[in-house]
Amino acid sequence: MKAAPADAGLRSALPASQAWDASDPYAAALRSGHGPLFLRRTDGWLLPLEVERWCARADAVDLEALDRCEGAVLDVGCGPGRLVAELAARGRTVLGIDVSEAAVTRTVGLGGQSLRRSVFEPLPGEGRWDTVLLMDGNIGIGGDPRALLARVAALLAPGGLLIAETAPADVDERAHVQVVDVTDADAHASGSPFPWARIGTRALLRRAGAAGWRTAGQWASGERRFVALRSSRSASSSAEPPNSTAVISSQRVRKPSADSAATDR
Repeated sequence: MKAAPADAGLRSALPASQAWDASDPYAAALRSGHGPLFLRRTDGWLLPLEVERWCARADAVDLEALDRCEGAVLDVGCGPGRLVAELAARGRTVLGIDVSEAAVTRTVGLGGQSLRRSVFEPLPGEGRWDTVLLMDGNIGIGGDPRALLARVAALLAPGGLLIAETAPADVDERAHVQVVDVTDADAHASGSPFPWARIGTRALLRRAGAAGWRTAGQWASGERRFVALRSSRSASSSAEPPNSTAVISSQRVRKPSADSAATDR
C-alpha cells in the first residue's frame, strides 16, 4: 500500500485512553531519535511520522515560523521539544505541553520547559498566552479542529496569535488511527484507535473565519504549509501575560486526566 505524504506529523491526537502515551513504538522512537513510525487509518492507509525531523534541531522552515511568534509562546503537542528548545535559547518565555512522558523528558533534556498535559486540561497562563503553536499537523488534535480552535482561543490573550501547520493537500477529513512501527500487513498497532483530523489551508481558513478568527497570514516553505490566525476574543485590559516565574512554578509533570474530552500527543 502506498503511504500518505508525511504532511501531518500528528503524534498529538489522543482520546482519553491515552493511545499515544501507551505507544511503546512511539516512546521508543522519541528516545532513539528515529523511526520508522506510522499512523495507520482503520482502512489501512498509512501516514509516515517524521521522527528524525522532530528529534533534530529546528530547521530553516521551523525558524521561519518561529520568527513570527509574539511574546510568550505555548507549543501544543511539543513532541521531543525542538521548537521549545529553540525559543528558550532565544530567551523567550515558552512552555511545551505533551501527553507523552518520553516527549516531555526529551524536551526538558534539551533545556526547554514542558508539562505532561492535554491541551484540554487546565493549563498555566490560560487567556494570557501571546502565541500558540500547532505545528507538525497538530491542528488535528482530538479529531475536531473546531473544538481545538475554540480551546486555543481561550488560551490566547485578546488579539493573540495562532500559528498552525496545515496539510499540503486540500483536505478536510476525520479518521481513527493507530500507531504502527512497520508497513507490512502484520504491522503491530499500539493502543486503541484514536480520533485524528487532517485539514488543509483552505478548509482551516474557512472554519476559522466561521469561528471569528482573523487571518494574519499564510505561507508555504518547501512542502510544508502554514496559517497564522489572530484571535478576536475580547477581555479585560487588566489581564497580564504569563511570565517566566509563573511558567516555571507550574512545571510539575503529571499524568493527564483520564476523563479529558480529547488530548494531544
